[in-house]
Amino acid sequence: MRKSNYLRAQAQRATTGRLFVLELSGNRIFSIDTAGRDLRVLATDCRLPDGIAVDADHGHIYWTNMGDPQANDGSIERVDLGGSNRRTIVAAGGTHTPKQLHLSTDSRKLYWCDREGMRVMRCNVDGTDVETLVASGEGDTDRAHVRNWCVGVAVDPVRRHLYWTQKGADNTNDGRIFRASLDLPAGETPASRSDIEVLYSGLPEPIDLELDLEHRMMYWTDRGDAPRGNTVNRAPMDVALKDRGAQEIVFSGLMEGIGIALDVKGGRMFMTDLGGSVYASALDGSDQRVLTFAQGNLAGIAYAEVPVESH
Repeated sequence: MRKSNYLRAQAQRATTGRLFVLELSGNRIFSIDTAGRDLRVLATDCRLPDGIAVDADHGHIYWTNMGDPQANDGSIERVDLGGSNRRTIVAAGGTHTPKQLHLSTDSRKLYWCDREGMRVMRCNVDGTDVETLVASGEGDTDRAHVRNWCVGVAVDPVRRHLYWTQKGADNTNDGRIFRASLDLPAGETPASRSDIEVLYSGLPEPIDLELDLEHRMMYWTDRGDAPRGNTVNRAPMDVALKDRGAQEIVFSGLMEGIGIALDVKGGRMFMTDLGGSVYASALDGSDQRVLTFAQGNLAGIAYAEVPVESH
């Protein structure tokens, strides 16, 4: 079937909302419905999976494997929505310790943060053209400083901006959120680019990051101690530095919060924590629910509307 016909057929099929979750302790991927039911294991024998992105239009799930941070053997893999046809996209060692993963559907690019690699990276969805966009450090000396570690990533294709987090050491309030152009400035390198803007600093430990492009808001999970840590936060994307106030905490009480996924059309968000729970709430933090708990150590989460027969 030609691509255009495939996408047209997909659009005509009945769909259902599903959550796709990474379980670190079990090294597996599972999916559940948005009420926390119908758990289905999609992949096992992963290597510390952390970031996940779903391409419902083309029927694929992508995820990062952190691997062994001491071995520099991180990778990215893909399976079909039902868990079949598993394949490697970025081979082990093509990235050091890949964390959150973002799929830009317009450019067909995968973006991810490389923690111990101290980089923000991207490639085509088939794994070709791997490149570094930002380098926050290089070598073992820089790697020893956790403030150089890149963790969460998101893309604004409308204004062509790249967003990412650098969490800092535990409970040091050294976490930051950055923004830069998707295009490397002419004559500059990933380590020397002059267009990087610090949006927020002094955060406990910002982890995963998502953008609500419709309402121009960014959301992120933050580990660290309460009251500012183990929370979900949000802030406007386009407010000038001089007018930028403190971020709004919309959800608290996470047990080492990690993953976040937005369903903007449905006005809701979903979060995970290392305590093993999946949570749901409205985008403003109201209507809070625990969907499932005691599911091991959970990392990344993605929401997608997928064909009913594919899950």
